[in-house]
Amino acid sequence: MNAGITITKDNFKEEVLESSVPVLIDFWAVWCGPCKMMSPFIDELAGEYEGRIKFGKVNVDEENELAGLHGIVSIPTFVLYKDGAAVNMKIGAAPKHDIEAFFKNFI
Repeated sequence: MNAGITITKDNFKEEVLESSVPVLIDFWAVWCGPCKMMSPFIDELAGEYEGRIKFGKVNVDEENELAGLHGIVSIPTFVLYKDGAAVNMKIGAAPKHDIEAFFKNFI
């Protein structure tokens, strides 16, 4: 998992809520096969949209409190934040173009 900032409860406010650009958070876990499948797509999108959207990753095993606050019950789950508020959510693995469509109208 190369792309994206590691989001924790300690940096959530600064990196997500106070971000000047939209933030796509990927809730994932090391043991999750579909999460591993999504990683290359997220890496590619992070490069393609650098400066226009920020990509963050939350390891649900390490940040279960943060995952609980977002109501995460299935992974991968993607939550899009803009102007300090969650504006979109997508659950499950999807093709790259579906992930792109998920956030494109918000940047």
